[in-house]
Amino acid sequence: MLELAQSSWLFLLLAVAGWGWLAWRRAQGEAAGVVLNHPALPLTGVGRLPAPGLRWPVVLRGLAFALLALALAQPREVGDWITPPPEGRDMVLLIDTSLTMSIRDFKQGDLEVERMTVLKDTLTRFIDGRPGDRFGVIVFGSEVATLTPPTFDRAHVAAQIQRIQVGMVGGDTALGDALGMALKQVRTRRLRPAVILVSDGADNNAGTLTPAESLAVAHQAGVAIHALQFGSDPYAAARAARTVSSPPVADPQPDLADLARLTQGQYFAIASADDAARVIRAIDQLEPTLSRPAQQRQVREWYWAALALAAALLVCARWLTFRRAA
Repeated sequence: MLELAQSSWLFLLLAVAGWGWLAWRRAQGEAAGVVLNHPALPLTGVGRLPAPGLRWPVVLRGLAFALLALALAQPREVGDWITPPPEGRDMVLLIDTSLTMSIRDFKQGDLEVERMTVLKDTLTRFIDGRPGDRFGVIVFGSEVATLTPPTFDRAHVAAQIQRIQVGMVGGDTALGDALGMALKQVRTRRLRPAVILVSDGADNNAGTLTPAESLAVAHQAGVAIHALQFGSDPYAAARAARTVSSPPVADPQPDLADLARLTQGQYFAIASADDAARVIRAIDQLEPTLSRPAQQRQVREWYWAALALAAALLVCARWLTFRRAA
């Protein structure tokens, strides 16, 4: 659809029409006064001949001035509405790289693969489907390391996920320290931030900050923790037997399910690649992005074409005037 952004400039066409009428009358007067004088002709043969070449520069200049007025009116082609990207939230991917993540209890086709292999594929597809979010990646084992702070560069985040190796920061599980690091990096915008905690549920046996302390900070900051347990806890049976034969622990720590429940998050147990795909869809529904209404349309400006044509007509008019004078 073509439109004029500043149509009021078209009133200049009235001035152009007035100038054109005066210039045309003047050109007619000059044309009537042109005399063909040749020494081989007798004086009785001298006559007045019309000079239509005087009128062409007037016509060309009039058209050029009209095009300049049209350029000032800013003709443009308006297209479809531009849909703005969705507004998302800060999400930190908190990934357990302890030695238990190398257990081969998942299958891809007929092949048994490590938990970490399925985890990488799951998180990569999750990132690709959420263009409006800022993603950060933190890995934890005996130590905690930030691979990338929250960023909109999803390709960089996916590349950092592919670099993760089991045991890269130690073989234990410093869950409390990892949560504390994640809570420092998220930023609250219009949508609440979230932490995607991925672990196999093994004991928290490293670090200086306890999961309970990190949980208190997350609850106060309004950060949701979605816990993804990849595979079964390899120490669950031994821990249950120890609980039966031993007195209660004075300071029990929350497990993955408790972390999710107490921060208004969700706990997911992932035992297969199909479960991982289901979890991706579930988190998309739990943490939706915010769709913004379109406020701009695609616009292609055409004022430059009117300016270029006006310049060409003025050059032609000048050339005709120079040719006549020569």
